[in-house]
Amino acid sequence: MKTIAAAEVMAELAALEDPQARAINERHGDDHGVNLSKLRAIAKRLKTQHPLAVELWETDDTPAQLVALLICKPKEFTRDELDAMVRQARASKVRDWLINYVVKKSPHFEELRVAWTDDPDAGVRSAGWALTAERVRKKADGLDLPSLLDVVDAEMKDAPDRLQWEMNNTLAYIGIEHADLRERALEIGERLEVLKDYPTPRGCTSPYAPLWIAEMVRRQEKR
Repeated sequence: MKTIAAAEVMAELAALEDPQARAINERHGDDHGVNLSKLRAIAKRLKTQHPLAVELWETDDTPAQLVALLICKPKEFTRDELDAMVRQARASKVRDWLINYVVKKSPHFEELRVAWTDDPDAGVRSAGWALTAERVRKKADGLDLPSLLDVVDAEMKDAPDRLQWEMNNTLAYIGIEHADLRERALEIGERLEVLKDYPTPRGCTSPYAPLWIAEMVRRQEKR
């Protein structure tokens, strides 16, 4: 049974449903028609309200879950709650925000990273690789980077899209942040050619690992 506050948020989100926004969102794997700037404005007005966030998450409604992820307290979720949430998340944006706004700020980050990376579900495994890419980028101490490259080399080419994307992120960050492994990372990327033809807007860096690594290293050297 939703509280009045949750019902009011749901009604406000429903009123923002726009067919054009839905068409755009559905192309990116999101099943809703709410403009994200307007959704963020609602969350900003609500501020942090963890109990309300839990209620909104439990509706299984994509816009409501997105608001929930913006107004929750990441450290309030238990390890098991976060594990359940990553398995419940259906829409791409919900999965992205759950990982980036909640799990990455959780004290259970490393435990979940290890568990999810070996999960039989490809969607959950992709979440584990997203956390691994974050570790490589920010705090790689303790990671076996050569072994990660072995796994990427063996599995990335045929991995499902989402998992492939996160493995590719890990590959690129190893090449960018770790000069001793850069040559191997470049060789893997060039040989596998994952995301080589990915459409990249002008002015943006290609996600194709060899180009991405080269561009970021160039910027580092220019500083």
